[in-house]
Amino acid sequence: MSTETGDQPTVRTFEGSADRLGNAFYPVYDYVFEDDDPFVTAVERKLAEARMPATVEMYLSRAVGVGLVTGVVLWFVGIFLGYLLATVGVLSGPLLGVPLPENGVLVTLVRTLRVPFLVVVLGFVLGGLGFALGFGSVLAIPYSRASARRREINMLLSDSVSFMYALSIGGLNQLELLEAMAKAEDTYGEVSQEFQAIVRETNSLDTDYRTAIRHQLEQTPSDELREFLVDMLAVINSGGDMTGFLDDKKHKYMRAAKQEQEQTLDVLELLGEMYITLSLFPLLLVIILVIMNMLGNASQMMLYVTVYGLIPLIAAAFLVLVTTVKQDEFGDGIIRPREQSAWLETQSKRGLRDLGFITAFSGTYHIFDRIERKKGLQETVDLLRNPHLFFRDNPLYTLALSVPASISLVVAAALSGAVPLSWDGVVAQPVWATFVYCYVPLFLVVTPLAVFHEWDRRSRRALLGNLSDTLLKLSTVNDTGATTLESIRTVSETSSDKLADEFRILYRKVNYGMSLKESLIEFNNKYQIPRLARTVKLITKAQEASSHISEVLSTAAKASEVQDDLARERRSRTLMQVAIVLMTYVTLLGVMALLKVQFIDVMADFSTGQASGAGAGMAFGGVDADLLSLMFFHAVTIQAISAGLIAGYLRDASLRAGAKFIVVLLTISLVVWMVVG
Repeated sequence: MSTETGDQPTVRTFEGSADRLGNAFYPVYDYVFEDDDPFVTAVERKLAEARMPATVEMYLSRAVGVGLVTGVVLWFVGIFLGYLLATVGVLSGPLLGVPLPENGVLVTLVRTLRVPFLVVVLGFVLGGLGFALGFGSVLAIPYSRASARRREINMLLSDSVSFMYALSIGGLNQLELLEAMAKAEDTYGEVSQEFQAIVRETNSLDTDYRTAIRHQLEQTPSDELREFLVDMLAVINSGGDMTGFLDDKKHKYMRAAKQEQEQTLDVLELLGEMYITLSLFPLLLVIILVIMNMLGNASQMMLYVTVYGLIPLIAAAFLVLVTTVKQDEFGDGIIRPREQSAWLETQSKRGLRDLGFITAFSGTYHIFDRIERKKGLQETVDLLRNPHLFFRDNPLYTLALSVPASISLVVAAALSGAVPLSWDGVVAQPVWATFVYCYVPLFLVVTPLAVFHEWDRRSRRALLGNLSDTLLKLSTVNDTGATTLESIRTVSETSSDKLADEFRILYRKVNYGMSLKESLIEFNNKYQIPRLARTVKLITKAQEASSHISEVLSTAAKASEVQDDLARERRSRTLMQVAIVLMTYVTLLGVMALLKVQFIDVMADFSTGQASGAGAGMAFGGVDADLLSLMFFHAVTIQAISAGLIAGYLRDASLRAGAKFIVVLLTISLVVWMVVG
């Protein structure tokens, strides 16, 4: 509560300053724009699609204000910069190469006015750029938010329609379907918010839901949802079969989801081919710079910029490009029912220092304080006895141990003299110094993260592996007349996978007095998987009306099978893309190693043999062979980290998934350079 209370004044201050800025520049907006301006209409629509609570007049006034303030600031900067350039003589050269006579009034006038003219022009140019930057950045916010909402709606629409279809089979009418979708924000995100607007208008403004749906058509950013609402409105007006309509739409959007994934995977394959070309560019540039350095026509600074600047910059740009195409799963996987009990509220907020349900009663009676202390002691003992289980569920907490350990080890090695402290010493011992300063910390930090993240991922995948079959079994047992709880017990007794184990725990909790809904929600929040959350949400909502939900379970099983098919295809296709990234890195490593052995070392030996007298060293053509070995080693190291992150994100849409690839690629790089370096 303290955090929320502390954040509110900042938000109000920002909004207040924005309102004052908009009010101050409203006359400028009123002078420039008209009410029926197409640009104003387009911005007003984007504000509605982005769900930003601001009128178009006030928002554009703010944008104009920010643009003018930024423009004036950069205008003064441009004038100051112009006079500074004039002072050092930069603006005193020939003007556009136009020949002028040596004497005359025109020449005198040009020479007198050229500096003030160029200073003013530079000021206006920077001022115009500042206005465009300020105005455009504010104007881009609703467009960006609307685009993000559209993407999320399109991704969740298939599951949302399946949810509505399953509830329609369970007996919910049209209004109840709208209200159920409006209350499912924890699992269906932006789709649920679209239906919340319909329900809110129906309840608050005393509008019939047909009119509310018609109004929402004009505000949704998704064309697919707009089409769905249009068809849904036609079915409502004609009194058609809503269940059949939702069934048809469910199949349609499932096919659309497959086609969209195909397009996404095709684009990722194209990006994989682009990655080969982009990765070769720094290598070719390094080779050119080495040759130019040998000829004395280039500086070593360009080599530093290429290795430490260009290689990570290209990798970061490619990773950003992949994130715009790769579709990760929306939602955090936590179900937050509106009638959430104190038990579920404490369980959904569990952290390292949270003790669970007892915190809701601490401070009321002495006995509860004693229980809280005992609970804290028990949690500490359990953590010390089974730290691997804690790190499996929270892989990022390994950084709390690995980062200080790696820093301490490097500092101890440096202070003890085991590794050189100067750059010249690092150049003289490239492999050993890089191993201590770079590889040891990376291995200490990344290896535990990779191990526990992979363990956590496989644990979650094992839970989802038999989800479709388990739902089918639940549907079959429930169809015989058994209740939902009895169906869960029967399936848990006849199965031996991880999901069956969770069902046995769930059944015992219900027998001890917890409701079935709370047990299902607690089970879901334990794993926090978005796909599992949507399934549990469907079951909990359907069983509120009846304990016989075999058709609902069957629908959930079919939807889960579709997700399984999409996941299998996604894994098989992304495997090829990951292979391209890894093989590209191995190729670059091989070329670098061959360049080091067959070119740098040979030229170094030749230079040493031709040198006369002692002290010739390893320098040839102005280039140090040890320095080049170090630069090559650092280049392949940076490339290994970049390739690992990209491969992990391509595989699982997560940077943490790249930890295992980083460990493998760094190991290969170290072994190769220990041989050639």
